[in-house]
Amino acid sequence: MIIRQMTLGPIQANCFILGCEDTRQAVVIDPGDDADRILTRLAGDRLTVVHIINTHGHFDHVGANKRLKETTGADILIHGADAPMLTQLSATAAAWGLAAEDSPTADRLLEDGDTISFGTHTLKVLHTPGHTIGGICLYVEHTHAGALKKAVFVGDTLFAGSIGRTDFPGGNFDTLINSIQTKLFTLDEDVTVYPGHMGNTAIGVEKRTNPFCGMG
Repeated sequence: MIIRQMTLGPIQANCFILGCEDTRQAVVIDPGDDADRILTRLAGDRLTVVHIINTHGHFDHVGANKRLKETTGADILIHGADAPMLTQLSATAAAWGLAAEDSPTADRLLEDGDTISFGTHTLKVLHTPGHTIGGICLYVEHTHAGALKKAVFVGDTLFAGSIGRTDFPGGNFDTLINSIQTKLFTLDEDVTVYPGHMGNTAIGVEKRTNPFCGMG
């Protein structure tokens, strides 16, 4: 599986492109800004986007939805609890002194346990509320050089040595910690964690060392 990681926009959010090497189908996770960069990367890898997936509804993770959908025709997927946020992006960005285009409405509303397919790969949806009500993570297993690899794309649920903020509307600290402990820390320790900001980590590392999660 092809994995491309880009840091986009003034808040430096991570966007991920996952591509199938056999079919060249792809998904874009959290296109927060700079649609041209995303489109250039897709073209360079000869990938066709079939799904735009938002881990949650904050503008720094969905700001390029509109342009990307207009250009590629891909479906927009988000958890139902965060779907209303897509049409409020310009207002929430303005509160930060920034600009964002409102997103088109979602084509598919996700729930815990759903699967999302592209090419020969399948993502499993884990509902992980706490940063937002409808926050999700996306788990996938794939082979690389003959070895099984496991990865989870966690949005703003979990960071390397930290967790997502819970002081925004819909945030709740206890709910977020419960999500991390019951949905993420039950995964294998060798699962690579791809967060929505900053660098990557692993489930085992965070279980042992993350000071917020009480599992060390």
